[in-house]
Amino acid sequence: MRLVITSDTHGRHDLINDLPDGDVFVHAGDFMNSGLHPEEILSFNRWLAKQPIEHRLACGGNHDRLFQLSRLLARELLSDATYLENTGVTISGISFWGSPYTPEFLNWAFMYRRGAEAKRIWAQIPTGLDVLITHGPPYGILDQTAPGGEHLGCVELLKAVKAKKPRVHIFGHIHGGAGTFENGDTRFINAAYLDEQYRPAKPAGIIRVIDL
Repeated sequence: MRLVITSDTHGRHDLINDLPDGDVFVHAGDFMNSGLHPEEILSFNRWLAKQPIEHRLACGGNHDRLFQLSRLLARELLSDATYLENTGVTISGISFWGSPYTPEFLNWAFMYRRGAEAKRIWAQIPTGLDVLITHGPPYGILDQTAPGGEHLGCVELLKAVKAKKPRVHIFGHIHGGAGTFENGDTRFINAAYLDEQYRPAKPAGIIRVIDL
């Protein structure tokens, strides 16, 4: 199975003209920008409908506020993807589970307090999972806005990933951390499309592709 992966397009999905060939398209959140206008979802959905990849998965992110404020409407508008919010799906024998939640920061969507609240959320990650999709990164892995900067990921998410050992962990949120890392058990991918200045990351329009 070939996965085509991105995250953090923030309404600029129309810059992506040609997706690579694949079986499953994964968006790890922040496909909206302000997150408050239905047209942002409709625009993303129209773009998805044009893509030749059969299966499309998306979890929300902190910018995708309508998915928390108007859950039924938002999900109805996103008709060309399977939306994952602490839920999973299996495609051709490969299991996926996604969550939009990230540590508390200002007044965005899907926020949690670090510590016990985080632990409760990440306890929901299934065992035996192939692909974990979270909007935010685990602590210490591809979670800095710039090299040498503060680690912004979640400690409890890191603990859960180490315990559950998904084959792949896809996320975004921290744009400057875009890249890949492997620890022997899990392949980590920060798939942020835009950099910290909200420009397409270099090389322009990185869309990551992996084979399972």
